[in-house]
Amino acid sequence: MIRKCSIFLAGVLLCAASQAATINTNLSVTATVVLGATIAANGTASLSGISGANNLPFSATLTADTSGNFNAPFTITFTNGDKLNGTLTIPASVLGGGTATGKATITGGTGTYAGATGSFPSLSGSGALAGTTISLSFSGAGTINTGGSGGGPTGGPVVTAVLDAASNTPNLAPGSIFIVKGTGLSASGYTPFNPPRPTASPSGGVKVTFTPVSGGAGTDAYLWYLFNQSGVNQIAGILPSTVAPGTYNVTVTNGTASSAFLTQVVANKLALFTQDASGSGLTSLQNFINATTVDLNRLTTGTVGGVTYSPAHPGQPVIAYGTGLGAFAAADNDPSKAAHDYRADLTIKAIVGGMTINVDYAGLAGYPGEDQLNFTLPDNVPTGCAVTLQFSVNGKLTPPTAISIAPDKSSSVCVVPGYTTAQLQKLDQGGTITSGVFSIAQFQFSDPTLGSFKTNSIGGSFGQITAFQISSAVQGNVNLIQQGSCTLIQSTSGGGSSTGGNLTLLDAGNVTVTGPAGSSLSNTPLTKSNNSYTLTNTEGFSIPGQTNFTLPAGSYTINGAGGNDIGAFSANITIGSPLVVTGGLPASVTRSAGLTLNWTGGNASDEVEIIGGTSTVSGTGTSAVTTTTEFLCLTTAGQRTFTVPASILNQVPATVAATDSGFLEVATGVSNSFSAPLKAGGTIDFGIINSFVGAGAAPKYQ
Repeated sequence: MIRKCSIFLAGVLLCAASQAATINTNLSVTATVVLGATIAANGTASLSGISGANNLPFSATLTADTSGNFNAPFTITFTNGDKLNGTLTIPASVLGGGTATGKATITGGTGTYAGATGSFPSLSGSGALAGTTISLSFSGAGTINTGGSGGGPTGGPVVTAVLDAASNTPNLAPGSIFIVKGTGLSASGYTPFNPPRPTASPSGGVKVTFTPVSGGAGTDAYLWYLFNQSGVNQIAGILPSTVAPGTYNVTVTNGTASSAFLTQVVANKLALFTQDASGSGLTSLQNFINATTVDLNRLTTGTVGGVTYSPAHPGQPVIAYGTGLGAFAAADNDPSKAAHDYRADLTIKAIVGGMTINVDYAGLAGYPGEDQLNFTLPDNVPTGCAVTLQFSVNGKLTPPTAISIAPDKSSSVCVVPGYTTAQLQKLDQGGTITSGVFSIAQFQFSDPTLGSFKTNSIGGSFGQITAFQISSAVQGNVNLIQQGSCTLIQSTSGGGSSTGGNLTLLDAGNVTVTGPAGSSLSNTPLTKSNNSYTLTNTEGFSIPGQTNFTLPAGSYTINGAGGNDIGAFSANITIGSPLVVTGGLPASVTRSAGLTLNWTGGNASDEVEIIGGTSTVSGTGTSAVTTTTEFLCLTTAGQRTFTVPASILNQVPATVAATDSGFLEVATGVSNSFSAPLKAGGTIDFGIINSFVGAGAAPKYQ
């Protein structure tokens, strides 16, 4: 087994508290927006780690600003009657049924939140348009300042987060490994402790204490290490199995005691370790080769730092590692007793690419606090470089991570569209891939209520990824199943964790677009938000504040002035005339019958993309997980017809629940390459600009 002690040293998001002056938390909003003379939103909001802050009423009225965004002043009412006021900023593209990054500011409230301020600077958002309503969701991390007295004594320790050591999220299970983050927690340097671990450091007497809010004696945790270097101060420990589920005040004593940090202890909360310790991306997983050999799960086959690695293969046993399966007091501080199988007490399943798999072992990994889960990949398992991996423990899903699986038993590399084997090898050797992707798209919709309208979008970004976060490059944890000229794609998002990983978006300065006559685009700036660039509008009904433009056939140029990371660049693309689908797109799709589409128009050699599928939502609030299953079929305009086979459609879930949504698009597309200089030297690894023009619909899948 590969030990991962250093896994706990990476930076983490600061998460929730509710009794300190500064509350680091995650906001999740799910609402329905009704379009009309007044655009109103109603739904629920959740703030992770704050007592009484799950599935709270959320209501807002949307008004447009001059930048094309919508501002939604909102009120969240807590279960104790306290209120929190703020404003959610929603990019217009989300109201058109797309995805974008929004933000929220906290402006005040009542009770505990009187005079509160705060910010959620980067909320991942998506919208699904159906008639005059939009299903809207936003989530992301931020900070609320209550104005209370949240610090410890002057110069003493201050706790800012208490998180599990795997997914880096609030709530801990007895017997699990956790981290405490803050300032003044320990002296400078790094001090590890081996079993039997102390409950107070031999020098300095540093300790972490869990005291029940309901009253009673506190329990000191077993210390794993003290770390205070390079501006990061944190303590890792094991929560004793004797700490029962409930609400606790966590304090750190380092000469003086910190103020209490409110923390929930739950019976079990499995979270998987990941290879970059971020809590997302490639899981810390081993591929079983034989009784004496295991490989670290990676994208290609090779060796780094003396460790062999490879992608997993269909039919192969694998071993995942995590923490949080639950209490087992005998092993909290004694490696000799760290063997216990939880399957007798819990229902545990592995879920790989949406496929449920029995677990062969789920228990302690022979080391206090660390859990090991063994299972075998089926021969028909979905494959790819970022196949979603989760575990279900008594029906509760772990935050999504990713596993690399080769397309067959003999392949030495996984497959992800757009990446060469050499690029994947570069990632596995510790390199990064820097890319630029821009897209120009127009889709014609016909709705019984809204009539005929078009959505126009221009957008893109420059990003840099590592091997651990290849899932970021494919926009989430994604599984691919190839069948003829069609590919079935399943992706997941949510579940209390970002599945897109730690993609680093790069600054390219101001970016503009110029189009042909009639487009109304002449050095028109794209809106920049967190180094992502967008410009969207809807033709056919008015959305206040949107930029007026259209996308006729012709030549388009995207120019970048250059910023902190990317130098000046230019990318060009030509949009052709749209196809005309004979009889229009259907209002319903019978999956078992296949789907035949016929069309006219387009150049014979133009590529045609037929994209469809469904999105389903399970869970609520910060536990909500959205699973999108879509198909992508490729042909050329000259074929004039294509049938999506029933064998593909039958793998797309039916739209049954009110939160389920279906989509179908037929478009011609072209793409060009472009290059851009890096301010640090060299150029990006690849740049792509593409265009899509076609028709879209929101059918029911039966």
